[in-house]
Amino acid sequence: MRAFILFMWILVCIGCSTDIAEVNAITDNEIFKQEEAKFVTILYSDSADVKVRITADKMIRHLNKVNPRDEFPEGIFVEFLGSNGQVYSWLEADRATRYDKKNEVVAQGNAKFYNKKQETLTSTELIWDEDKSIIHTNKFVRITQPMRGDTSYGAGFEANEEFDLFTIKNKASSILNAQGFKDKIDQGT
Repeated sequence: MRAFILFMWILVCIGCSTDIAEVNAITDNEIFKQEEAKFVTILYSDSADVKVRITADKMIRHLNKVNPRDEFPEGIFVEFLGSNGQVYSWLEADRATRYDKKNEVVAQGNAKFYNKKQETLTSTELIWDEDKSIIHTNKFVRITQPMRGDTSYGAGFEANEEFDLFTIKNKASSILNAQGFKDKIDQGT
């Protein structure tokens, strides 16, 4: 019996390895480089005041050291809140990726940004720069402002998170040109 126990002890000691290269080779698999969560809510706060609330049905966190990022393959819904806790604008899209090192969220697909005045921006891609607190794109955009009875088209856009100050970089100058922009937005190009 002692010989059996001694044999098992030697077998266990030989079988274990603390070689860091061997451990890294085992854990270098893609399975160990990502986490997945369902029905997530992410809060951004400043001095205990919630400033942004992100909700998504699915999030995949890529733990890659070179390019860490969070993917939202089933859509994203972002609420921007004022100091009183009231939501003043929203951003939503069919899918999105948040790049940790850039502090930006790239929302793609049917991307919409809108405010309490029902002013709505639609595009195939919107980028939220978290550091500058702006939403921008170089893609085609459509902005509807129902209270003014106006719809504007153009290429390129920048706005603050409140969506009360914005600039269209290349505004469509004619109805024909605007229709071309509108067609491109509707086709998702």
